Amino acid sequence: MPGTVAAPRGGILRDFHNRYETVRETLSRIDKAAREMGLPNISARLIEENGTSDQRGPEVQYLEIFAVSIATHDMLIAEGARPVAVVGQSIGELWALAAAGHLSVEDAARLAVARSQVLTRQSWDGKMLAVGVDGPRAESLAGLINHPHLVLACENAPRQSVISGPEALIEHVERVADALGWPSFPLGVPHPTHSPAMAQAARDLRATAPRVPYGAGRWRVCSPWLERDIGDDDPVDLVAGALTARVRMLHTIRDLHAAGADVFVECGEWPVVTKFVEASVPGVRCVVPLSESDPAGAVRALVTEPAAGGPFSRVPASPGNGHGPVARASVPVAAEPVPVLPAVPLPDVPAPAAPVSYVAPAASPVPAAVAPAAVAPVAVAPAAVAPVAVAPVVVAAAPVTTPTSVGLDYESVLDELQTLYGEFLGYPPDLLGEDDGLESDLGVESLKQVVLLGRVSDRFDLPGLRANSSLLTVGTLRRIAETVVEARAEAAGR
Repeated sequence: MPGTVAAPRGGILRDFHNRYETVRETLSRIDKAAREMGLPNISARLIEENGTSDQRGPEVQYLEIFAVSIATHDMLIAEGARPVAVVGQSIGELWALAAAGHLSVEDAARLAVARSQVLTRQSWDGKMLAVGVDGPRAESLAGLINHPHLVLACENAPRQSVISGPEALIEHVERVADALGWPSFPLGVPHPTHSPAMAQAARDLRATAPRVPYGAGRWRVCSPWLERDIGDDDPVDLVAGALTARVRMLHTIRDLHAAGADVFVECGEWPVVTKFVEASVPGVRCVVPLSESDPAGAVRALVTEPAAGGPFSRVPASPGNGHGPVARASVPVAAEPVPVLPAVPLPDVPAPAAPVSYVAPAASPVPAAVAPAAVAPVAVAPAAVAPVAVAPVVVAAAPVTTPTSVGLDYESVLDELQTLYGEFLGYPPDLLGEDDGLESDLGVESLKQVVLLGRVSDRFDLPGLRANSSLLTVGTLRRIAETVVEARAEAAGR
């Protein structure tokens, strides 16, 4: 279950809504909860063929992401999938609890909105920055600046980490990462989280959120930030605790794989979490039904594969409430030392007046995410693997170009993009089709796409383009060209 991702496309659930009674019921229940909280219906835009987002605020965006995740899960179950475990990334843990039956859909929706509201009230001037290096190096980079609220927030994959902190310091970290040759990309999330700076929001949530009943559920829910299965934990405490906890996606993925999981299914629109899975454990099978031309057919193919019980049930569920620790078999990685940098004047960001009270969970510091997969708490001895030195990804600097004066028509912009991408990738521009998937068809991995999007931003004088993470998940020149045309038109109209 993905966490905070781009707002879903209009009409994304149209086919599911027409086919499955369980999806219709789920969307109706989310709409009912939304209306009770003074929010508009969530399902209408997701069902309409040509629905477009009208920027209705973070609460609506969270509920739309929830609706897509839970509807995809309903489809999986209707088509015969039987997951051994459901796992959620960040706020996706709420979606996982609802999918597994531990929380009602309505209660999960109410708790998601309560979480968003306390974060909005805190109004923290923070940002999150993805950096293309492993966790230890990203943590060392944050440590160079030595501010209590600038922290390693997420370890997503061997070469993707996220740093969270005050906006001025994040901008400084971005400049330092660039000087080191480390790719970086600002995340366009409504609320930067997974930082001790969120302690006040966590306390506020515990004090004000509605207490919700907790059921036994049908499936196990593995909590990455707790590093164990969720048992009878209070749902409000779970959501509040995750606000300040580090997300260790990489470790969770490897734990799941070590316990026997080799198929991961993402209950979201785009391959977000599954990209981390593929980078962390090469060779596993990842499926994103909503990215397939026939989502239900893709799931049926998995369910009917010749395997003991099907690919969703290769690892037996544990007895009891599943409170045991998840087995670890992590691969040691030798982090390169961070170069000693000359002193650089830092932005004036005040430290907190008193130490932030942050109580870590009983297990070792953790957190993170992953899509549904099989896992059982079995003891697995760490494999003896020689440390591997992972070098940072270094991308050659592009020649300085001035913003183009190209017109606003789509064809001209597309021609510019084909030339820019062709020069960078070494492809003849006429071989770059406007609907070719940059990663799926052309093999352009995510970090190169980040660099290229930065060059598009500079070429067309659109600074805000760098923060548009949806352009990375969509990954076609058509979508990028359309976005450039729209943004240039808006800029010209001001």
